[in-house]
Amino acid sequence: MTSSRSLMRRITPFFMARIRHNQRLLSSYTSALPETQSPSETHSPSSPSSPPLDSIHMTDNCIRKMKELQSDEASGKEKMLRLSIEAGGCSGFQYNFSLDDKIDADDRIFEKDGVKLVVDKISFDFVKGATVDYVEELIRSAFQVATNPSAVGGCSCKISFMV
Repeated sequence: MTSSRSLMRRITPFFMARIRHNQRLLSSYTSALPETQSPSETHSPSSPSSPPLDSIHMTDNCIRKMKELQSDEASGKEKMLRLSIEAGGCSGFQYNFSLDDKIDADDRIFEKDGVKLVVDKISFDFVKGATVDYVEELIRSAFQVATNPSAVGGCSCKISFMV
């Protein structure tokens, strides 16, 4: 019991500093908005360049790569791209992509051109209105979240983010 109390005393300052940092980021973000625009209006669902906030958009590169992976699949089962959020990463939360052939009861499914993107209910709250892309770079080729209106910051490699 005393070891858990001492652990709590040691990690509490870390979490408090993280919360203060996120509050500063949020307050600087809202103060940088034009006077006539509220934070809820920054990503208008009617804008053609941003997906509606109650869905997740997949780019053409993402769809192309998923179709390629599905055609290479020997088992005959249709694979779906699963996006989940995990605690960790250099910014607090990290995106996790995997191929899956099962749908759970709490999953939300987004489909475009026959390609399915699956997101569980808890993770969906972190990625509402996001855009998923597939990028090929010198250091890696991977699925990534290109834009996420729920994130207030993140690392430059687009693997982790903060809310």
